[in-house]
Amino acid sequence: MARKDFLDIASLTREEVEYLLEQAVPFKDLFTRSVKKVPALKGKSVLMLFYEPSTRTHSSFEVAAKRMSADVIDLDVPQSSVTKGETVKDTVDTLQAMRADYIVVRHEMSGMPLAIARQTKASVINAGDGAHAHPTQGLLDAFTFKEVFPETDGRKVLIVGDILHSRVARSTSMVMRKLGVEVAFLGPGSLVPRDGTEGMRRFTDYEEAMKWSPDVVYLLRVQMERQDAQFFPSLGEYHRVYGVTQERLERLADKGTYIMHPGPVNRGVELCHEVMDYERSLINRQVENGIAARMAVLFWLKPGTGSEPPMTTE
Repeated sequence: MARKDFLDIASLTREEVEYLLEQAVPFKDLFTRSVKKVPALKGKSVLMLFYEPSTRTHSSFEVAAKRMSADVIDLDVPQSSVTKGETVKDTVDTLQAMRADYIVVRHEMSGMPLAIARQTKASVINAGDGAHAHPTQGLLDAFTFKEVFPETDGRKVLIVGDILHSRVARSTSMVMRKLGVEVAFLGPGSLVPRDGTEGMRRFTDYEEAMKWSPDVVYLLRVQMERQDAQFFPSLGEYHRVYGVTQERLERLADKGTYIMHPGPVNRGVELCHEVMDYERSLINRQVENGIAARMAVLFWLKPGTGSEPPMTTE
């Protein structure tokens, strides 16, 4: 059954996740046609409300909406009344008067998309809120993973980096586990929290993590902007201890291990330059699949329907 909003992965069942992944397939097939557009959302409007900077997620949603024939309204937050002190509620009330069907929200405060969803009849999609969740990133990651491994049960994913501040780590690990994938975390002890990692392995040593033999190594961007303290000596030291160096890349290639990364990539930090040309790098495929996955979400949601969304955590 379709929902009004798409706020997190936690509230989805495995059946709902698999349904969305199945719906993404024909949307991706559309990319190979001469006319890459369908009238599925003709007459509908999608409002982009981004309080944080974004390139990949913002452009991916915009392309997804336009390929479904929706009208896209981009609220330029730095140029809006938000800079004059307007509250989020007042902004949403103003947008409500515009009769937008969908509102895609990115905000630095965890829970803000949920708060907005409770104030509007429009379908609200969480495009990332604080360190809480990034559900469409998790969905596109699962879609990419499933293209390589159609049978997901029992497969292994190692998520490497700043787990503590990463909404991607929360959403991607959760959607993978819903699909029967084993998930483990690797990173500096200060950045791999014990809370919220029940049932998942926790590594702080790269060599020990490799003995676990993951099918995919998922690298996270080091989020310096979210770190209010020094969690490791330097970026160079981080690369030496936890990054995919050229030597480690050769070893991963020998094992047939795939590499994923949500972007943007910090070359020389999470990975060396050669990773981008690695034959089992799925990074560019993730970008392409993001459009298809977000088209599936837009198609699934039904604006103006459903009850108050549940409060969930990831």
